[in-house]
Amino acid sequence: MTAIYIDYLNALDIEALAMTDAEILDAVEAGLIAQGNGQTVIEPRVHLEPNPDFHGHFNVLRGYVAPLDAAGVKIVGDYVDNYLHGLPSEFGILNLFDPRTGMPRAILDATVITDMRTGAVTALGAKHLARKGSKILGHIGARGTAYWNVRLLDSLFDFDEIRVHSRRPESRDGFAAKLSADLGKPVVATQDWRSCVEGADIVVEASRLSKPEPMLKTEWIKPGAFVVPYGTMSAVELSLTDIMDKMVVDDWGQCKGGKFGSLRAHVETGRLSERTLHAELGQIAVGRKPGRESDGETILFWHRGLSLSDIALGKAMLAKAAAKGIGQRLRFA
Repeated sequence: MTAIYIDYLNALDIEALAMTDAEILDAVEAGLIAQGNGQTVIEPRVHLEPNPDFHGHFNVLRGYVAPLDAAGVKIVGDYVDNYLHGLPSEFGILNLFDPRTGMPRAILDATVITDMRTGAVTALGAKHLARKGSKILGHIGARGTAYWNVRLLDSLFDFDEIRVHSRRPESRDGFAAKLSADLGKPVVATQDWRSCVEGADIVVEASRLSKPEPMLKTEWIKPGAFVVPYGTMSAVELSLTDIMDKMVVDDWGQCKGGKFGSLRAHVETGRLSERTLHAELGQIAVGRKPGRESDGETILFWHRGLSLSDIALGKAMLAKAAAKGIGQRLRFA
């Protein structure tokens, strides 16, 4: 048998790539476009919860992107108490395969990939669904994905005002300071949810609740706002969907099942269904469904996170790594 090698990018390699905002957005948008054109296969994510006492679980995401000639499986551990151990809340590994033979092609650290692609999907949702003149961002949550949400959104909208909030003062203050330094503009850490999101043009809820609790009040959302709730545990009121002119998801198959997700109760009570759903984001990206059609529309976008985005960003990273001579090749067989 011919020798088989796989490409390996660890966290240090991915940092050395210095992916630009535009490179991240372009890669993830390619995955969305493939999905919108019906050129992908998405298997429902599955979860492994080793022990409820550990306060965490594993997500297993699987997919195939035909235009990229790649199949992939990503495994992410999501543990809410990891900060107590000085660890990130999520660790991930992305495996890429030849879809024709099953031969392994690459292994990538997917911790930062998960953060980047999540922020990119938030930003691309806003590209199609937020008001073009959006100038105030309210962001709940300061975990890894939060940084890329704010950074990539700001790259598209150049906000006049950015507010952030999280439960722990040291977390929100440090988050605001890092964003302010990296974006070159003031970022305000608010003391509570209401002062963070009330009146904002774009509201992102990426909280880390241990159990569902309606912390984000519907009355705080102004007409014409774009709202992105995606916490693992729901932090929104049931009435949130009642004020929406359009509801969009990344993939309805992922959103309609499973035990986790910010709008799980809305699906179970029929507030979000195939009848009330406006579109998947990929359908909007390729022009099959309209995005925002007026400044007055209040729009919600719920993304569960797709393997397609991981695969697309992973492929882009491998291409840049090859061009820059970054990473390792490991003998597989």
